[in-house]
Amino acid sequence: MNTPNSNVRPTSHLVNDSVLTRESWKIFQVMAEFVEGYERLMQVKPSVSVFGSARAKEGDAYYLLSEEIGRKLSDAGFSVVTGGGPGTMEAVNKGAYHGHSFSVGLNIELPHQEITNHYQDISLRFRHFFTRKVMFVKYAAAYVVIPGGFGTLDELSEILALVQTGKTRKIPIILIKEAFWKPLLQWFKNTLVAEKMIDEEDMHLWKMVETPDEVVSAIQTYYKDKDLPHETFS
Repeated sequence: MNTPNSNVRPTSHLVNDSVLTRESWKIFQVMAEFVEGYERLMQVKPSVSVFGSARAKEGDAYYLLSEEIGRKLSDAGFSVVTGGGPGTMEAVNKGAYHGHSFSVGLNIELPHQEITNHYQDISLRFRHFFTRKVMFVKYAAAYVVIPGGFGTLDELSEILALVQTGKTRKIPIILIKEAFWKPLLQWFKNTLVAEKMIDEEDMHLWKMVETPDEVVSAIQTYYKDKDLPHETFS
């Protein structure tokens, strides 16, 4: 019986040159997204990144709340950055668009889905989620998290992990509506803290508020004796 030579790999398992070349060129796509993002967003500081559900409908409570948050932040001198989509993102952009500062959308290309809203002074389009996520953090003076689903939870987890590990400077992380977030935060305390997966002090990384005025006040109070960041994530 012939024994296969363990040092010889089947050629059928090797990636051909054309596939490798296509994959390598994606590096330049990523670089281009970073360069455009940095150049465009440097012009809109200070900014606040705001997250929430794409499923909110125009006229419902979360939509109206989000629109007011966007307007209050914009009138207070903060450019407002969202994912550029529908729902609360649209509402936040709409409020900011009619305010005194820039309304920014970091849009993502998804198959068979058009998600861009029309209330953006600056609209960037990304192919890659990870480059887009860097842009949310890069120049943000604060994070505002309105009730939402998996995408909102993903962004919340991202900023909590970055601040916890010291990979980004500490900034206000503001959660809107205690009734929505309380069950999750209780699980953090009763499970993650109890099981020593996070420290007790990590429970103080965020601030809970109820109203748009409280959002603006929390950010202004935090920076009362501090300089607004030139960049958060380096």
